[in-house]
Amino acid sequence: MSDIYVPGVTSRFNTDKLIEDLMRVERVPKDRIDKNVESLETQKTYWQDIGRRVSTLRESARVLYSFQNPFNDRTVRSSDESALTGTATREAVQQERNFIVKQIAQADRFLSSPQEESFRVEAGTYVFSLGEGEVSVDFRGGNLREFTEALNRRGRDKIRASLITVEPGTTSLLLESLLSGEANKLGFSGKAEELVVKTGMAERTTGFSRDIPLNQAGLGQISGSEESISVEEGALRVRAGGGVSIPLNPGLAAGPGFALAFETATEVMVPEEPPAPQPPPGPAILAPPPAVYGGVTIESEPSTVPIPPWTPPPPPVRLDNMAVLSLTFSDGTRAVLPPLQDSEEFKASQYRLGDIAGNKTIGSIEILNNNTHRDVSIRNIRVFDPDAREGIKPKNPLSVARDAVVVMDGIEVKRPANNISDLIPGVTLIARGVSDRPVTLGVESDRESVKNAIFSLVGNYNRLMAEVNVLTRNDDRIIQELSYLTTEEREELKKRLGVFSGDSTLNQFKTSLQQIVTGPYPTTVERDLSMLTQIGIGTDVRGAGSGSGYDPSRLRGYLEVDERSLDNALDTRLQAIQQLFGYDSDGDLVVDSGVAYSLENVSKPYVETGGIISLKTGTIDSRITQDQRRMETLNRQLAAKEAALKLQYGQMEGAYNRMEQMSTSLDQFSQRSNNNNR
Repeated sequence: MSDIYVPGVTSRFNTDKLIEDLMRVERVPKDRIDKNVESLETQKTYWQDIGRRVSTLRESARVLYSFQNPFNDRTVRSSDESALTGTATREAVQQERNFIVKQIAQADRFLSSPQEESFRVEAGTYVFSLGEGEVSVDFRGGNLREFTEALNRRGRDKIRASLITVEPGTTSLLLESLLSGEANKLGFSGKAEELVVKTGMAERTTGFSRDIPLNQAGLGQISGSEESISVEEGALRVRAGGGVSIPLNPGLAAGPGFALAFETATEVMVPEEPPAPQPPPGPAILAPPPAVYGGVTIESEPSTVPIPPWTPPPPPVRLDNMAVLSLTFSDGTRAVLPPLQDSEEFKASQYRLGDIAGNKTIGSIEILNNNTHRDVSIRNIRVFDPDAREGIKPKNPLSVARDAVVVMDGIEVKRPANNISDLIPGVTLIARGVSDRPVTLGVESDRESVKNAIFSLVGNYNRLMAEVNVLTRNDDRIIQELSYLTTEEREELKKRLGVFSGDSTLNQFKTSLQQIVTGPYPTTVERDLSMLTQIGIGTDVRGAGSGSGYDPSRLRGYLEVDERSLDNALDTRLQAIQQLFGYDSDGDLVVDSGVAYSLENVSKPYVETGGIISLKTGTIDSRITQDQRRMETLNRQLAAKEAALKLQYGQMEGAYNRMEQMSTSLDQFSQRSNNNNR
């Protein structure tokens, strides 16, 4: 069918193909420029990738010596993380403290008794108080779910309500205060009080509170002189060596929820320095009278008494005993309260009597001050029910509001929350549970952050070195050695193999990097530490001395890390390692030496504005622009050439058609003439 000629539709001589063949030859220079532009754009992409790798290495190097370097980061180490943990800022001082967590902070959480699904909450104003604030809800009436939704909308960050299915077919209302601390007890008034009583969440009570009077006439002296005990301005003072009993008439049968509260203060006396003891003088012996005989006086020799050697008596023993308070029960037994804390100001203490007295009746409170240099004062002794609040006492408390109580190096502190940030500068303590033994909390350098920063530097260095090796070497083994590559990354690198093999810039840059990581950088903290290999980082640290033979991959400049050696160095030589990566050698408060500083410094000219990478890509852009202009010119020329060829071949076919028509006309004329002659 292709041989069929249709006048005006197809070309008799297939001029389109002839023109295309001729134009293909004409397009050879343009095709060559196209390939060159494509190659230049690919090279530009490779240079940009190198720039990104260099920038990443520069940033990871800067991290290790800049103002925010991880060597100044701090972390908190706890000997019992279930009891106490902490976080530290860079401003925290390295130190070690001992803590005892006596109590963690809690918030009120009250649960009602199971209620039927048909239970209705009456319309009205429900007021819930939390410390000095309150939440008021105007409820139009409805079921428990509607009430919890209304309360949660108003409560926000203060109080939360939820429904819990304790028993199938019923629902219990749970009210939770979102503010911990003894000062944020959950209180009820108005319709809220009626609701908690009606649902069995709480019960009305008159509460219990009994103040223990301190009257010198009613005290019972146990030890010491009368002058050692005195009552002034409502405070009982027991001087060193004194003892006193405070009888409770009648005796107190402590309920399981009762608490004993009081305030104590101590005054440490500075004893006067006693005179140095002197040996005894010994017996006084009178000299015998002289003897007179025949007018001659004979003097007697003085008498002597042998005195044994004298040993001075030992100095008086200093006694320190802060467990001076105890409870005496009606059955004759007694229980010693926890030791007090030294404080010149009165300090409050509170204990649950159920934990100390059990079901026993307390007959008296005793103070036995066996200290030799400390006076103890006590006041405001009270026994009360801490769960009772404004005539309401919870029946099913899941937890009650209380402060966190922490003892730091013998100093007891209370805070309303378990996060305590005002005790040690720069450190936030987090109380997590009661400790039955002292917890050691140490603030130290965050070695893990330093290790991660070093790993990041080594990783970025190796990725850059691999990129440079691939671009400058035409050796497929370079790619095979990079075992961490994915299949896609491996195929992509094969396209780049040896692209810049003749580029001196990258080869010089690679040499500079290798010289930096293998060169010495003296430190002042430990003068024998000056190279990365001494902390387990080098080109052959894991294979050194192994006798494994020649390995060409270890000559490519990649760094290896012996993690065990690095960990040991970080534990014992942290400050020297900091100087190894960045050090101010001339005292002008600006880092001017070290591995990280040198890596950042050598990378800077490549990636800064107007730097080497920018010049490389700029040169390529100029060449691309020039080639694109040449292509525009060639495109115009090719278009004109193709148009001229089409015109010429068109004219040729037109002339041929006219000649053919003329020949046809002559043939027809000759045939008619022949017909006429016949």
